[in-house]
Amino acid sequence: MAIKTLNPTTPGRRGMTTQDFDQITTKSPVKSLLKIKKGSVGRNNQGRITTHHRGGGVRRYYRLVNLKLASGTTATVEAIEYDPNRSARIARVRDQDSKLHYIIAAEGMKVGQKIVSGEDATIEMGNRLPLKSIPTGSTIYGIELQPGRGAQLVRSAGNGAQLVAKEGDYAQVKLPSGEIRKINVECMAQIGSVSNPQHQNIKIGKAGRNRKLGKRPTVRGVVMNAVDHPHGGGDGGRHRMAKAPRTPWGQKTLGFKTRHRKNVSGAFIVKSRHQAKRRG
Repeated sequence: MAIKTLNPTTPGRRGMTTQDFDQITTKSPVKSLLKIKKGSVGRNNQGRITTHHRGGGVRRYYRLVNLKLASGTTATVEAIEYDPNRSARIARVRDQDSKLHYIIAAEGMKVGQKIVSGEDATIEMGNRLPLKSIPTGSTIYGIELQPGRGAQLVRSAGNGAQLVAKEGDYAQVKLPSGEIRKINVECMAQIGSVSNPQHQNIKIGKAGRNRKLGKRPTVRGVVMNAVDHPHGGGDGGRHRMAKAPRTPWGQKTLGFKTRHRKNVSGAFIVKSRHQAKRRG
């Protein structure tokens, strides 16, 4: 995939880039694998805004992606499609029983390619195997955290993890963040890396494109009135705050831990992503 640069016919298009859809082979999704996607627009079940700056955007259908292709499945890739709900491309495959599935496409996946899921599958791009059957050093994606639960790790565009080592009932996998994590060898993963690696290089170019993605404008707390935000108020002078920065509900934001750590365990983390970034 390449990045297309648009002609600077308007200020908004100057510097704007977009995706090259040459890899996509069809524009017609399978209706039986579509579901209406209702946007929450950042509100909870009581109608209160819990996540700000969300709303609007184009209407989308959700593609029912199979994240745990059953062991013993042999499928043929029929098409590579665009999915508006994720950064990666998806592949439409037909299994041996003529049933259609959507799966996350691997980089380099082609129409007509055979996809096999199971312990005895060959080590080829797109095939799905348990970690115990994958050679050490292989690049993998769509990794399970618990056997049979389906792919939870390494699913976004261009990502790929590396199988570092296997010892006993666990394999060590180096994730894109740099974290090295223990995962049960019975967990399944696909060979290769996720498609659409140039996704990160796209330049939005203008505010309208973000509005179509459902992202609304962000307003700083210091420019609000005192009634609307803890940072608000003042006579229009300097915006230096006399107290620590806070959320709209008065919760501290810098240095104040908001994550619940009661039942969180780091037993399966061999090397954290923070340690991977340190020098020396």
